[in-house]
Amino acid sequence: MTLDPIHVENIAQLAYGIGGDVDATDHDDLAERVWREWLPELRRDGRVVIEALGDHERRRAAIDDVALAERPFETVHGLDSGTINPTTFKNGLVVDVAHAAMASSPTDLDLHRDRTIVATVHAGDSTAGFDSEWTKRDEGHTRQRVLHVPRVNRYAERVVHALALYLAEGTHALDHADAVDDLLVLDGPIYPKELFTWADRDPELGALAREAKPRAVIEKYVRLVERFVNRDVPLAGFVKNPASGTAVRALARAGVESPWPDDTALFTRLLERREQGDATGVAGTGGGDLAVDRDDPTADRGARLDDDLTFTTWFRSRGGADAPMAADGDALGVERELDPELYEPTFMVVYDPRTDVTYKLEAPYAFTRDAATRERLTRQVVAEVAATRGPPEPVAKADELARISATEKAALRRKFEERLGSDQQATYDDLRWGKETY
Repeated sequence: MTLDPIHVENIAQLAYGIGGDVDATDHDDLAERVWREWLPELRRDGRVVIEALGDHERRRAAIDDVALAERPFETVHGLDSGTINPTTFKNGLVVDVAHAAMASSPTDLDLHRDRTIVATVHAGDSTAGFDSEWTKRDEGHTRQRVLHVPRVNRYAERVVHALALYLAEGTHALDHADAVDDLLVLDGPIYPKELFTWADRDPELGALAREAKPRAVIEKYVRLVERFVNRDVPLAGFVKNPASGTAVRALARAGVESPWPDDTALFTRLLERREQGDATGVAGTGGGDLAVDRDDPTADRGARLDDDLTFTTWFRSRGGADAPMAADGDALGVERELDPELYEPTFMVVYDPRTDVTYKLEAPYAFTRDAATRERLTRQVVAEVAATRGPPEPVAKADELARISATEKAALRRKFEERLGSDQQATYDDLRWGKETY
């Protein structure tokens, strides 16, 4: 134990001092103003970056009722990709391995057996070459390859990780698109947004994103949207840890001093409901109805109410990491075969008060421009979150299939050490926590 009771008490006193200087009521008032005056059409430097799609409302549904409600989609597929995490070896190679799988509800064991595996390699030696073609193993159920990533002076670990993850996921999704009849939900965003943020992180990374290999990865997601649009089957992405800052940055640029570190904190404040002196909200939400909550769900911050899920209607997003796929973006050089507007990311936000966690559901505008499809997607995700207290069942299944455990990661790294004839580059964290917990 590193802290004595007196140390804990002293730290707590600091927290009391900080908390006493923050007026939560002021934050609630500002959140309401942002919702009413800014979010219906939020601009940054004159350009619309977030725009309400259809109704601009916060809604709620009784958890027990909506969890039992009939699902709008008869079958739903989920898809995820997991990695061993970037590993640096003493011979200068940086390696990551990604493993993608698709799950379905109801379960399809043959589909679950199919996997796509990608190993990405970064080498400091410009003369080395590790690229391989796609090969099949496990009686054709596994498709795998090695990708030699473009050389960078910094961020090699970031590059091998992102390209492995997205190449495995995008390839597996395209290869199995025809197995989806009703709805595909990716575990995460609908586009490889990590690649879209490279330009903001470093000029070298920004230039790298437009090179042939990263651009080919982005193209897979563009083609995936086109495939699903042509088949008239909705495609969505369930984001478990939304990290966008588009709204709060636009507010700051407009002179609004935002107390929220990111958009998730803002939407959580807008969707969280607290006890008040009198009952508020819309009654009669039984049977899984999605009721409009016209009252302020953040007034008088008493104990949090946890009987209803709360969620927004839909927005179009054209800022931040979504900018390249906006109609006026260039998709980092990837040609789009449909009207560019159809690729624009749209989203709605769901808040689960039982776990105090906020999620985001994304879908291309090609699908959400239709009000009926928006409603079906909303009902599906709200019912799933209510039933599972987390991601939709097919997404959770895909996550389980694609996840590489800590023990498996350690074993795979040892295999690479043997094959490469080089040990991993050790760090103090390895010594302190053990390599298997990387």
